[in-house]
Amino acid sequence: GRFVESGGGLVNPGGSLRLSCTASGFSLDSHAVTWFRHAPGKEREGISCISSSDGSTFYTESVKGRFTISRDNAKNTVYLQMNSLKFEDTAVYTCARGGSHCSRGGYDYWGRGTQVTVSS
Repeated sequence: GRFVESGGGLVNPGGSLRLSCTASGFSLDSHAVTWFRHAPGKEREGISCISSSDGSTFYTESVKGRFTISRDNAKNTVYLQMNSLKFEDTAVYTCARGGSHCSRGGYDYWGRGTQVTVSS
């Protein structure tokens, strides 16, 4: 099984993108999904997560109020709506499947990532 991410690209500051993360060969039911990003010269960071057990969501401080995570279990897909994009959002964005809740660590499936570049 694998994740396939899509929706990345080049966008101006203040613009929007919607990333998709679709699982193939395994189910996202009963699993939390986390979006990570890895910017050049920085460590990979988990920026948003959506649980399965209660639908709760988590956002790192730098994206709160600008990014929205959602899921469609029927499509086996998790989305990340990114608004008001900033230069510092430039990174490779990757999704990963975790346990039933965002509070539980450990990931068993990872995507290859999609590049988001914010530039004028």
